[in-house]
Amino acid sequence: MQEKKAGSGRTTLADVARASGFSVSTVSIVLNEAPLSRYVAEQTKQLIRKQAKQMGYRPDAFARSLRKQRSQTIGIMVFDISDPFCTLILKGIETVLAPTSYLPVIMDAHNEVKQFERYLEMLLERRVEGLIVVANWLFVDIQPLVNLEKERIPTILVGQKMQSGSMSSIMVDNEAGGYLALQHLYELGHREIAVVRGPIHLPDSNKRWAGMKRFAREARLKLAPKLIVDLPDNTDPNAGFDEGYAATQTLLNAKRRFTAIVAFDDMTAFGVVRALRQSGLRVPEDCSVIGFDDVPHAALLSPSLTTIRQPMAEMGRLAAKQLLQRTEAIQNTEMLTPHHHLTTPALIARESTARRHRGR
Repeated sequence: MQEKKAGSGRTTLADVARASGFSVSTVSIVLNEAPLSRYVAEQTKQLIRKQAKQMGYRPDAFARSLRKQRSQTIGIMVFDISDPFCTLILKGIETVLAPTSYLPVIMDAHNEVKQFERYLEMLLERRVEGLIVVANWLFVDIQPLVNLEKERIPTILVGQKMQSGSMSSIMVDNEAGGYLALQHLYELGHREIAVVRGPIHLPDSNKRWAGMKRFAREARLKLAPKLIVDLPDNTDPNAGFDEGYAATQTLLNAKRRFTAIVAFDDMTAFGVVRALRQSGLRVPEDCSVIGFDDVPHAALLSPSLTTIRQPMAEMGRLAAKQLLQRTEAIQNTEMLTPHHHLTTPALIARESTARRHRGR
């Protein structure tokens, strides 16, 4: 019969000690896997563990953290958890943290900088041992982040890079991705190619555009200025669908000839496809479309979307692994130096791109 501490309903070390017939100190040494446990007979350990399991004993993580002066908590801040970009990154983080003793605490800033700062303060008050920030295009150099590593709290940014300071980051090689996108369309025979770029201020967009220009120079391909449209600055990253739709309408209304469109990202590409269809154009027979990211819905679109894949799950895994390494380095009083990792993008060819038809 299980014995519970009166009034609390929680099985304590003393309860296990009474039921097993061993002292509280011995039970504590065994169940907390203390260094002295190597001197306890294996049979005794097995008996204590079996009794604890039968009684439903669980270690007091809060008390343990007080003794060790460690919270065993990792903060994960996202700007918008509904953003498809976040999903696979969070899965990657979880696969690394799940086997460890660290508890991930996920907080969603809902694209509000003030909310982000408030949640950050709450995490710091709870003495998180590290922080992963999954940043979208609204991310700026938020001041509370600048001094985190000075306070010996390792922080990894995923998807963006601080323009100042020395915080580590995990990003995709956006320039290489832009190069791949234009190269793919060129190799399919397209020469009149429209480009829907991201907001002008956005580093990701600038890097992708740099990659496209590099390929164009190498291939001696002329990118007509009148076929280049910029998405407006927007406080809602999920507005990409509507903005992609509007940008395509602008291109169509200009009556300029094009046989393919490079979209800033997949959400923008979804809007591009909708606008083309509503104008009576077929994808890819009349116009090929390529996106960027490879969010989960890209493969489900009809036609399925050709895109440049960011290895998002791998980015999450790399962020978590690097954070654990930096957390242990701090425990060993080692110096922290920033590390910026660029992951390699990949072309995922699907149904939305095709060889240019003669006469188009």
